[in-house]
Amino acid sequence: MRVTRTVKKILDNYESDNPGTKANLARMLCTGRLGGTGKMVILPVDQGFEHGPVRSFGPNPAGYDPLYHAQLAIDAGLNAYASVLGMIEQVADSLAGQIPFILKMNSSNTLARSKEAPSQAITASVDDAVRLGCAAIGYTIYPGSDAAFDMMQDLRELIAEAKAKGLAAVVWSYPRGGALSKDGELAVDVGAYAAHMAALIGAHVIKVKLPSNFIEQGEAKKVYEAQKIDISTQAARVKHVMQAAFAGRRIVVFSGGAMKGADAVYQDAQDIFDGGGNGQIIGRNTFQRPREDALAMLDRIINIFLGKARQGA
Repeated sequence: MRVTRTVKKILDNYESDNPGTKANLARMLCTGRLGGTGKMVILPVDQGFEHGPVRSFGPNPAGYDPLYHAQLAIDAGLNAYASVLGMIEQVADSLAGQIPFILKMNSSNTLARSKEAPSQAITASVDDAVRLGCAAIGYTIYPGSDAAFDMMQDLRELIAEAKAKGLAAVVWSYPRGGALSKDGELAVDVGAYAAHMAALIGAHVIKVKLPSNFIEQGEAKKVYEAQKIDISTQAARVKHVMQAAFAGRRIVVFSGGAMKGADAVYQDAQDIFDGGGNGQIIGRNTFQRPREDALAMLDRIINIFLGKARQGA
């Protein structure tokens, strides 16, 4: 594994971390076709827990097999593969060392009632991540939820344990619940706030959704208008979220979201690249397509982040 100057510069932003944690960050940053560039594309497959097996894998039944997803990530040349305990246990031995694993530590499900207080159950341990050879743990928080403080307290303990054992921490920061409106879940002010919270709590890699130009908080809106902060384009909003993540000193990857047309997926990647984002964590938009289509899509996304292909050009 060759650690480039770009990656070394990123690692320098994590001043308090031990060599083990930095080595695992470097593993993710230096793996795959984007290795060494400071950009990342990650395949996440926790949707079986979140949405159920038929909604997740019914469109492409090959996805019922855990090996399918991890092998897709390897064959596409991605930086890492993120999934839940059982999925990683199924492939950890046969694919050991071929791609960094991120063990998703908590999960929700659509059978639970969770309007004002959405939360997730902790479904794995840091020791599981060490046992399975993972590079990082992953954890979701819901800023805005009535249960958010409990989730944050659990996360802080897990991050401390992960860092002590030389692992990195990837935080999904998804605003929802409480008094947030539906539009507010994707509002640019709320999204930037969510990224900032994840950085404040000790995340190495932050996963957020691409924000809209809607502003949820009245007091925040006054500042956006008074300071003439540009949120007019998706690329400008990505740039703003990066600014909220310690002026770009934390790695931020943006979610691919629900299944949509290929052109929209590529435009998202282009806007993330143009806005200075570190990359994309894209699941359903790839694994719900046939394998060859998924590989072709990931190839184009990687080329966008390499600056070799420009969407709309």
